[in-house]
Amino acid sequence: MNIKPAERLSLVSEYYFSRKLREVAQMNAEGKDVISLAIGSPDLPPSKQTIETLCEVARRDDAHGYQPTMGTPELRKAMSGFYRRWYGVELDATKEILPLIGSKEGILHVTLAFVNPGEGVLVPNPGYPTYTSLSKILGARIVNYNLCESKGWQPDFDELEAMDLSDVKLMWTNYPNMPTGAPAQMKTYERLVRFATDHHIVVVNDNPYSLILNEHPLSLLQVDGAKECCIEFNSMSKSHNMPGWRVGLCASNAEFISWVLKIKSNVDSGTFRGIQLAAAKAYDNEDDWHREANIGVYRRRRMLAEQIMDTLKCDYDKNQVGMFLWGRIPDKWENAEELTERVLQQARVFITPGFIFGSNGERYIRISLCAKEENIEKALTRIQKNV
Repeated sequence: MNIKPAERLSLVSEYYFSRKLREVAQMNAEGKDVISLAIGSPDLPPSKQTIETLCEVARRDDAHGYQPTMGTPELRKAMSGFYRRWYGVELDATKEILPLIGSKEGILHVTLAFVNPGEGVLVPNPGYPTYTSLSKILGARIVNYNLCESKGWQPDFDELEAMDLSDVKLMWTNYPNMPTGAPAQMKTYERLVRFATDHHIVVVNDNPYSLILNEHPLSLLQVDGAKECCIEFNSMSKSHNMPGWRVGLCASNAEFISWVLKIKSNVDSGTFRGIQLAAAKAYDNEDDWHREANIGVYRRRRMLAEQIMDTLKCDYDKNQVGMFLWGRIPDKWENAEELTERVLQQARVFITPGFIFGSNGERYIRISLCAKEENIEKALTRIQKNV
């Protein structure tokens, strides 16, 4: 029939994890019992009250219809309370918050709302691959900016100021950072707001890791004037053990939110009411729940991941936060994938090569903490014996 795909498909490749997980599944089917320390998908459940609320609402006859794209008032109010509780940021629940079906959806909608085809988008290198892939699919021009270990994986503003920014509309940032684990810094946030104001660029900070292994969570919106020129995403996937629920939020000024809503309302028809009300309940989790789920559990796992890095002779910063551990590989390895493939084939442990996050990640690997302690211990033993 001589049917060809759209030209935009030639701009992107299949997501690395989509391809690699098929290989791992085949190895498991052959009885090789691969331990995955690659994906950042929390393996523990949400709080008991969250699950009970979902079940309760699902039994109601009136809970199964279409829901407002803007989200239920209960969820928006809970999201506003979350920002007040953890960051001291006041957000108008009726105008300055938009629930999302996860942050990945938000990347799509914000790009559609702010960027015309051919206009520039600042994307960190290394950074979350979706910032690049969705920008390409939508016809934006990728303008990479460097994050380097020597600068603590923070933006180099002198380098940014020297770039041609004439047609750049958006800048993606992600602090606490993934994949590097670099913590958020208020001085970086303050400089980002000045940069956005000076160059008429909307800075979008992706902030799903602020409660993970972090005693003092920060938000870009804590900076005076940030709400006028910046957007922040947050997500329940990591902080509330709800990755499959697909609940996130977009926070900014009322006008920016209305623009994103205009796109979103033409794409989806709202999230199931039970998920929205259960998510609202999850925002009421006790502080003790967060201290154990987001700090206690990951701290114990992190200690084991550090032993894996030590075994592989990788260098890493012990001040990293978030649910991954990022380390630089020894010089004897040609690249990170050579090492991760050796670990996969000989020790049957799947860890992530840093090249998938950009060229500045080529000499690094990433270990996920989203695995039971006994599995991380088993992975450590296998690597000690086989690699």
